[in-house]
Amino acid sequence: MLKPVSDIAPDRAEPLLEVRDLARTFGARDGRAAGLNVIEGLSLAVTEGEFVTVAGPSGSGKSTLLNMIAQTDRPTAGTIRLRGKTIMDASTSTLTPGWHCQIGYVTQEDNLLPWRRLEENILLPLRAQRRLDDAARARAAALIDTAGLAGFERFYPHELSGGMRKRASLVRTLAYDPPVILMDEPFGALDAQTRTELHADLLRLWSLRRKTIIFVTHDITEAIALGDRVLVLSRAPARVIDEFRVDLPRPRDIDGLIAAPGFARLYESIRQALARQAPRRA
Repeated sequence: MLKPVSDIAPDRAEPLLEVRDLARTFGARDGRAAGLNVIEGLSLAVTEGEFVTVAGPSGSGKSTLLNMIAQTDRPTAGTIRLRGKTIMDASTSTLTPGWHCQIGYVTQEDNLLPWRRLEENILLPLRAQRRLDDAARARAAALIDTAGLAGFERFYPHELSGGMRKRASLVRTLAYDPPVILMDEPFGALDAQTRTELHADLLRLWSLRRKTIIFVTHDITEAIALGDRVLVLSRAPARVIDEFRVDLPRPRDIDGLIAAPGFARLYESIRQALARQAPRRA
């Protein structure tokens, strides 16, 4: 069984991932005379082992931001740096999704291959990277057990619940051990009870190795429950306009979180920051 690593103090560490003055403009289409400016002047820094949640209005470019960090899209301007090295800017000619297995990406869909069993899906990235040795198998088995999936290794995705598929998707990413993990509203389509259970599972899995996580959400309670910090984006063109440190102690009692001292005040502060960015009405 894996054991949690010791606490990390992100505020005393150097940034692992930096986004500097990022911009993304999509070309003119559908009769528009000009392109659509989705992100402009967006900067953020995340330290090793930090769990940062990102909230913003609908259409504010949250997914676009993750796509550029993951190198499935390129910025119009600005730079993305990993461990002090520029890995992406507007002049980058070739996209390298995942930046050599250094950036994992958990999307809204679980993306499990329906013809492969759960264990095979989880081990697939390791097999593709030619890193599937005994140690990697043992690490994956420990993660499967911690996620409550032991006994289901031989099941196909269609035989699993939605929550189990989400756990498998997360374990698959953790198993190949990227230092940075991006998560784009991965629990948004699930019912409230399953989401609460997955929040607890995610925090338990995260505590094992303290990966650096950037988690996009539209749910304020989710943002507080998971994050060390909550970043609030403006309406498009998006930039970071507010930052809230979550001082609630870890490990967190997800079920009793709303009754925790300071939760209501933090929730209301974030809610007001988001309300100021609501789309303007004509």
